[in-house]
Amino acid sequence: MEKLKVEYVPTGSIRPYQGNAKLHPREQIEQIKESIRLMGFRDPIGVWKGEIVEGHGRHIAALELGLEEVPIIRLDDLTDEQRRAYTLIHNKLTMNSDFDFEILSEELDNILSFDMTDFGFDVDEIKECLDDKEEEHQRNRDETQFTKANIENLEYAQFTGAGKYDIPVILPVKELPEIKEWISFNYVLTDPDPTGKAVHFFIDDYQFERVWNNPDAYLDKLKQYVCVASPDFSPYGDMPIILQLYNHYRKHWCAAYWQMNGITVIPTLRASTDDRSREWWLDGEPYGGIVMVSEMWANKQNDAETSKAMNDEIIEKLNPCKWFVYGKGNKEIYEGMNVEFIPTFTEKRW
Repeated sequence: MEKLKVEYVPTGSIRPYQGNAKLHPREQIEQIKESIRLMGFRDPIGVWKGEIVEGHGRHIAALELGLEEVPIIRLDDLTDEQRRAYTLIHNKLTMNSDFDFEILSEELDNILSFDMTDFGFDVDEIKECLDDKEEEHQRNRDETQFTKANIENLEYAQFTGAGKYDIPVILPVKELPEIKEWISFNYVLTDPDPTGKAVHFFIDDYQFERVWNNPDAYLDKLKQYVCVASPDFSPYGDMPIILQLYNHYRKHWCAAYWQMNGITVIPTLRASTDDRSREWWLDGEPYGGIVMVSEMWANKQNDAETSKAMNDEIIEKLNPCKWFVYGKGNKEIYEGMNVEFIPTFTEKRW
């Protein structure tokens, strides 16, 4: 980075940039002039080919004070576009922060020889800001205490846990009325008519994190559907095992909470490609009920073999009465089973 070099030039030899968007009201110019009188001209003006880039207010003050010369730094290495951008950036960045009013108040208390009100420091206003900050701090403290009490949604509900990790239990659903269409959760809020429809979560996780972050917000809407699949928080095999387990827990907590609030929930079953998940991936799932799985990821031979192994484990441990399968899937592994295939959005579209 090129070192800056301060030089002094005649005040009238540099000219303002006519495209300068920063306003310099009279009050500010007077404050700059007073600062120069008290402290001297301590901040060089940035100049590009004789034209001011930053420091227009200081230049006006210098002219009005009758200063014969001013310190500058040359910015001639900038392109015209860079010069225009820097003019705006420099002015905007000075506006993008505020004072720490507690420290500011202490600093002002130690300045006795200058009248800081001449520079816009209003002591009464600062005290008022301090009071407002204290009230805000108290509110934040109260909210933080609530958040701690409600950590991981435990204040909303706590459920009977299954397995060594206390995974909330989902109750079985063995019968459903006819479902005319499955839609993904990201269409729920704009769906004008939920009649006869069901909701799945085979979409990117970020689109439904909100059901965990704000559990009550979607209850009334989801109650209008025939059924809702448990949210498919992803247990990716390359995640740390604790995050895979956490997502399994969140899926079950939401499902149990929805059931507690009168929503019909169909469990979404999914293990990760991490073999360690096989220890707990079916903990909390219902026995003898309807289940839902996705075949979207089982597009290779080894994936299909893994999918069949998981389905065999589901049959052995849960004995489902019916399967909903999202995607075309490998229909051979579902032969002889009570299965309903659900077309993906792409399949329905094309």
